[in-house]
Amino acid sequence: MKEKYNFKEIEPKWQRHWEAIDLYKVTEDKDKPKYYCLEMFPYPSGNLHMGHVRNYSIGDVIARYKRMQGYNVLHPMGWDAFGLPAENAAIHNGIPPSEWTWSNIANMRRQLHSMGISYDWDREVATCHPNYYRWTQWLFLQMYKHGLAYRKKAAVNWCPSCATVLANEQVVDGSCERCSTTVVRKDLEQWFFRITDYADRLLEDLKELSGWPEKVKIMQENWIGKSTGAEVIFQVEGSGEEIPVFTTRPDTLYGVSYMVLAPEHPLVEKLTAGTEYARSVNEFVESARYLSALDRTASEKEKEGLFTGAYAINPVNNERVPIWIANYVLMEYGTGAVMGVPAHDERDFEFATKYNLPIKVVIQPTEGNLEENLKEAYVEDGVMVNSGPFSGLPNREGIKKIIEYLENNGKGKARVTYRLRDWLISRQRYWGAPIPMVYCDKCGLVPVPEDELPVILPEGVEFKPTGESPLLSCPEFVNTNCPKCGGPARRETDTMDTFVCSSWYFLRYTSPDSKEEAFKREKVDYWMNVDQYIGGVEHAILHLMYARFFTKALADFGLVGVQEPFQNLLTQGMVLKEGSKMSKSKGNVVSPEEIIDQYGADTARLFILFAAPPERDLEWSDQGVEGCYRFLNRVWRLTYFYADKVKGYNNQQPKIGNNKEQELWRLLHNTIKRVTEDIEQRFNFNTAISAIMELVNGCYHYKDAVPEEDQNYELIAEVLRKLVTILAPFAPHITEELWQSLGGSQSVHLEEWPKYDEKALVEQEVTLVVQINGKLKDRLKVPVGLEKNEIEKIVLNREKISNLVNGQQVVKVIYVPDKLVNIVVKSS
Repeated sequence: MKEKYNFKEIEPKWQRHWEAIDLYKVTEDKDKPKYYCLEMFPYPSGNLHMGHVRNYSIGDVIARYKRMQGYNVLHPMGWDAFGLPAENAAIHNGIPPSEWTWSNIANMRRQLHSMGISYDWDREVATCHPNYYRWTQWLFLQMYKHGLAYRKKAAVNWCPSCATVLANEQVVDGSCERCSTTVVRKDLEQWFFRITDYADRLLEDLKELSGWPEKVKIMQENWIGKSTGAEVIFQVEGSGEEIPVFTTRPDTLYGVSYMVLAPEHPLVEKLTAGTEYARSVNEFVESARYLSALDRTASEKEKEGLFTGAYAINPVNNERVPIWIANYVLMEYGTGAVMGVPAHDERDFEFATKYNLPIKVVIQPTEGNLEENLKEAYVEDGVMVNSGPFSGLPNREGIKKIIEYLENNGKGKARVTYRLRDWLISRQRYWGAPIPMVYCDKCGLVPVPEDELPVILPEGVEFKPTGESPLLSCPEFVNTNCPKCGGPARRETDTMDTFVCSSWYFLRYTSPDSKEEAFKREKVDYWMNVDQYIGGVEHAILHLMYARFFTKALADFGLVGVQEPFQNLLTQGMVLKEGSKMSKSKGNVVSPEEIIDQYGADTARLFILFAAPPERDLEWSDQGVEGCYRFLNRVWRLTYFYADKVKGYNNQQPKIGNNKEQELWRLLHNTIKRVTEDIEQRFNFNTAISAIMELVNGCYHYKDAVPEEDQNYELIAEVLRKLVTILAPFAPHITEELWQSLGGSQSVHLEEWPKYDEKALVEQEVTLVVQINGKLKDRLKVPVGLEKNEIEKIVLNREKISNLVNGQQVVKVIYVPDKLVNIVVKSS
């Protein structure tokens, strides 16, 4: 063992060794409990950032710890490799997306190797590889066969700059999340997955996810947005048209003073055609097309509307209700129509006040009365008034009675709705998995036969500055033969949303080389669920919801035996510098490669795990990195000092003699207990590392306090072996080197995780606080468990206490065992 800690020599050495012996390669083993540890796979942007380092370091500690506990651990890595940045690179730099992507993958794989992460690289997947997206396409066809994939014309969020459709979640403040261009509404034929068929199950099964953060479950619950109420039918005056409206408050039906349709509602044109309102309404409809759905419904957005000239009939009192259109009502939510009850809804109150529409009070508080001229909407429960035969009922009872009335008279029914919308998967771009469908003038929509998959993306396509998908102008891709009739046909030129690719990758890891099926059922049955999933909270709604939907659908198809993909979820915080998220534009980026080059991977890992609990944001600190590097050097020097002296003392129970030895032995077992519990129960890696640092301090204290000739090398050998073992998941390279220097015969990462001895935790001595009349006067060390009469003799015979008590009467002695003695005295 060399005297100086040289990470530049040690780290590559052990990385090569681990790879050479396939240390992290894993196969199914029925004799071991399994553990599937997975971090969200990255988009191959070209370089790892500190957020990646944190994510993968967390996962690696868990994987290494579980291996040492005897688990058969699956810990794979891959690449979420399709997406728009590759196309942008092709447009701006003239590099084909595949070349750009594979080059980035190679670099990031090298960076991950340099971190010493314990991945089974034989299971690596990349979603852009035909061997992977063949099965993404196959899964699309299964969705299609089971009626879960369908095509319809729909208003979508369109980014003119990216020339593609955006999901609602990808529109931020009315702009494209990628390029910040203002998003407009556009009608296109689109492919959807019927995720709404699973809304109830997605909601109900959140209760089963006890290992998920509550905030993530609440975010999913809100996104699904279950609402219970009634669908009410309003007749359009003077026509046979009906307008169904969903409301959670049928108790307020008598307070309806207007109705609002979405500008894109198909009735709008019918109601205004040939009327004096047609021109102004058409202009309003056109202006609404340039607002995104999120922008139109934002609470701070001013509500704007226009009267159509038409009226509807209120089904409970036959009153005429003016029909308006307004920017805040969307066709894709509910029925595209809402009833306006301004006295009891804040948004309706704001709209009615602006346009001077009637405000009718139909719910009064149980105590007191609302003023005639309301200053704000009353939205609480109360008693129904001005509501015909329902007046006087508590409004919650009134909800049931009104629904009964509607159902009995054919004017409505009880209904449950969801905020969740079907998943729009069409993307008008090249670098994605082609949708395996063909359009034939004779046969219509025809799926590509499974034995003809994958539908391969063509190479050498031309990328235009407009961002238009090059597949549209690639005749060798577009033109094909119909699988049914053999006649000329056209391929679908949309590709799939990249979230489709990432909704099943955790299944592919179980059998990544399978050529006959997407994944082998027996392998999935062995490995699934993922025991621990780790990633950013920004994926709480999209990726995690879609992966849950996929798993449930595949279970229904008989392809998997689990209903949920991820048993436990850890959402790590961001890495900040100077209080802000690291970004190139802010000039506060810290390069992982530079840190690894300057301090080593073990230091980088140790700091990122020590600086904050994993679920909290972490503030970068150069001084903190230096501190972790110094700590590893202390561990190195300690082991170097003793390495030759403790050889031969292998796995022997040390004989413990004096107090110094007892203190060190107790500290060792207390540290094992703390580190084990911090990893196992809380993932508090920061406090686990802190405990290890305290143990190292204790070792140095023993080394400096006890003459060399009196030191217990049998004890030191045991302490050092356990120290290196519990440090190994955090700093895998240095501990491997130290383990060998201590005589280890196999990899430290194959060692069994140490168990602490409960008996060793029991202190032999305690520090007793001595008080006189409640005031601290002394401290002394005494054996544990002394009786009160023994303590009195010891304390009162101490010279310091005897002098203080001298001449006074001892009234009583209060003793709190092993903690405190209080001598109560009074003047004689």
